Amino acid sequence: MVTGGCGFIGSNFIRYILQHYKPATVTNVDVLTYAGNLANLDGVVEEHGERYEFFKADIANADQMDALMTEHQFYAVINFAAESHVDRSINSPENFIHTNVIGTSVLLNAARRHGVQRFIQISTDEVYGSLGQTGKFTEQSPLDPSSPYSASKAGADLLALAHYKTYGQEVIITRCSNNYGPYQFPEKLIPLMIIKALRDEPLPVYGDGLNVRDWIHVRDHCAAIVAALFEGKPGAIYNFGGNSEMVNLDVVKMILKKVGKPESLISFVPDRLGHDRRYAIDSSFAQRELKWKPRRNFEEGLAETIQWYIDKPPWWQPLLERAGRY
Repeated sequence: MVTGGCGFIGSNFIRYILQHYKPATVTNVDVLTYAGNLANLDGVVEEHGERYEFFKADIANADQMDALMTEHQFYAVINFAAESHVDRSINSPENFIHTNVIGTSVLLNAARRHGVQRFIQISTDEVYGSLGQTGKFTEQSPLDPSSPYSASKAGADLLALAHYKTYGQEVIITRCSNNYGPYQFPEKLIPLMIIKALRDEPLPVYGDGLNVRDWIHVRDHCAAIVAALFEGKPGAIYNFGGNSEMVNLDVVKMILKKVGKPESLISFVPDRLGHDRRYAIDSSFAQRELKWKPRRNFEEGLAETIQWYIDKPPWWQPLLERAGRY
């Protein structure tokens, strides 16, 4: 059971695991908020037939989750479902608490009652807060979330660990750095900048643009989650990073260069509230324990991603209105 499977990472994961690991069935559960898009999975039914099924449901609805888990005998629940945009969490934190905290609690309880063997909680490096100029987050780094989004994810992680310690559920938590790749909703940095550059619109960059993020291609992340699913130890936390630290402004300039647009399109805007300065992930534990490592070079992966958005206006143009801010 994959929750949030119509979102960016969830839809890429469904494609990845169906293609590479041949599970009997993947059940996608998504409530289809503004960022959930059925078009992210176009062609999956045609390619995989009855091995894939979709249910529109809210993970915070206990009756719906109980009904699904009564009908199926799931080996695992992989919880991607989340409100994830920091700006939106600042404006409407209640939605983030509903999905990220209450939804996770409902799923954990339902999975325990129905004998689901494994529960994979997909989290974020943002739960660790901000780094200085040096150092990297490890699995032992203290939680220090800065936004309602990251606080809600930290709360969900703690609930998941409590279910491992209290009930003995096989819970595994994964925390990943910034993802990029196909099917990412166009409010996030890389797709936003690509689309605005293609449309010759100003590219809004927060503050001085010198915030640092580590980037990982979404398919490398999917491979890491599969490794955690089959090889991870219950109660463990695994950090996944791409070994690709980049200054946000440099990423924007790379995009402009690759699409042949001038840097004069860059427009500096007031900084985001509680904007973390730097994230960096130490993935050595995951690489050692799960025999996984990121494989895509950031510059090559970014070029592939830019080309995907250039080729896919029919996918992203309808989403601009749904985002409510373009």
